[in-house]
Amino acid sequence: MGDVVRWAAFSCVLVPVVLVGYGTSLAGAGGAALGLAAVTGVCRVLLRQSERGAARQLAEQNGGHRGRHSRTGTGAHRGVRHGSGSTPVD
Repeated sequence: MGDVVRWAAFSCVLVPVVLVGYGTSLAGAGGAALGLAAVTGVCRVLLRQSERGAARQLAEQNGGHRGRHSRTGTGAHRGVRHGSGSTPVD
């Protein structure tokens, strides 16, 4: 995310400079810079929310699984032998 924000900040500076270079007034270039800064800020907030939501969803998906040595699910009683009929079980 850091690279995206850096490029957005760079464009917020570069665009007004180019606009002034092509003859746009300083007020117009300043308005464009403020507009780009506002859009960049909103996008940054939305990107953070999206990343947090994805991290939360991943944590919820992995939260249902227990550790490597848990005794749930298939194979939970691996060490138990099941005898056939009257054979004693060790």
